[in-house]
Amino acid sequence: MTSKNVLAVAVGAVCAAVSGSGFAAALDRSGQSIAAFLRPGNYAEYGGSFLNPAVEGKDKSGNPTGDMAGSYNFIGAAIKFQPTERFSFGFIYDEPFGASAGYRGNNDFVSRPTDVVLAGLPVVTGPSIVSNGQLAAFGLNTDLTGNTDVSVTTKSLSAIVGFKPVEGLTLYGGGVYQELEGNVQLHGSTYSAFNGYGAELSTEREWGWLAGVAYEIPEIALKVSLTYRSEIDYEFDAKESLPLADALGANSAQLGGLVQGLVAAGSIPAQNGQAIIGMLNGLSGGLPGGTTDITSPQSVNLDFQSGIMADTIAFGNVRWVQWSTFAIRPAQFGQLAEALGPLIGQPNGFNLVDYSKDQWSANLGLGRKLGEQLGGSFSVGWDSGAGNPVTTLGPTEGYWNVGLALRYNPTPKVEISAGIKYFWLGDAEAQTGAHSYAGDFENNNAIAGGVKFGLNF
Repeated sequence: MTSKNVLAVAVGAVCAAVSGSGFAAALDRSGQSIAAFLRPGNYAEYGGSFLNPAVEGKDKSGNPTGDMAGSYNFIGAAIKFQPTERFSFGFIYDEPFGASAGYRGNNDFVSRPTDVVLAGLPVVTGPSIVSNGQLAAFGLNTDLTGNTDVSVTTKSLSAIVGFKPVEGLTLYGGGVYQELEGNVQLHGSTYSAFNGYGAELSTEREWGWLAGVAYEIPEIALKVSLTYRSEIDYEFDAKESLPLADALGANSAQLGGLVQGLVAAGSIPAQNGQAIIGMLNGLSGGLPGGTTDITSPQSVNLDFQSGIMADTIAFGNVRWVQWSTFAIRPAQFGQLAEALGPLIGQPNGFNLVDYSKDQWSANLGLGRKLGEQLGGSFSVGWDSGAGNPVTTLGPTEGYWNVGLALRYNPTPKVEISAGIKYFWLGDAEAQTGAHSYAGDFENNNAIAGGVKFGLNF
């Protein structure tokens, strides 16, 4: 088999990556592939992918959540120049991280006027509740309505330079420009005093870097690459709203009297009563604003392929992403969390979102030349997830998937690729930022697909 034919098969096999990572752990989406930069000669590509997940479960009260996972589309593009045999440079655009979720219906992720504000305390978000002429629950009269929603998007442009010190070996590295924005709305009794919380993170732009090494033997279609991407630090002036914190502070005197009465009646321990009164007094003056720090995680990708027989290659990818150190704690959210923390055994407060484990994922597949202009591939993928229990804003733990892809060459210089993947999403127990139980999500799935156009020039 000539090196030209081997290369044609290799290109066909990589079509399995057309649909990207799709539904991965935490906020991971594109998989941040470097494959386009390692193509021989001058090369450009543009592609689009879609993801359509179906994630349903039951909240802590046993109510069905409906499908809470949003569908979305994302694009990718790359261009690579090879001006000399040893020197190359190029650009890769992708949308590496993201989230889209929303709860609807009659469940604990949707606000209702009878939602309890603090567990064990007869205080509700709406009007006061009177039963048999007696006050059953003090009402904050917030008129709080709405659904839990989250949206996170990123855009990334990598500028890469490559150098071949010896035949078959490429060293590469460069800068990474990345934009991040998001919007979060928490609603329903699941979130206790954070019911109605909102945060808008307007677009911030920051820089990171990448570095890697690749080795290839074209005659047998062998190619191995190892790529590291750095963390990227952001500082946001988040626009936050905490309607229940404001209402609790405004009614702190009346609520303090209510708590004292409950302590006197033996309904709550004196120590808890003192802690609640201290929290209410702390909220009476409002919560000052501040900045919100977010760090997108570092990652490592190992990609490999090799010819195994005539017109056939094996290919694969292993990816690690350090989600265990990722956390989002907006300024005012954090202040309220620190005020409430002692009541739930977390004196240092808690985060809006965090993960307990790093993500590991792997894809393995076979590519086959099906004709002079056609190639196909089959792949199997696995993702560990980023821990379980996991946030209510993405309640799945990893996945298994299978993928099929085809590549067609209408001319020797033009490639058209299309692929599709089906995901079996891992069952997960959902938790709030305070790590309190919020529900169970089981037997869910997703489908992803994409199309990519490539040009050798």
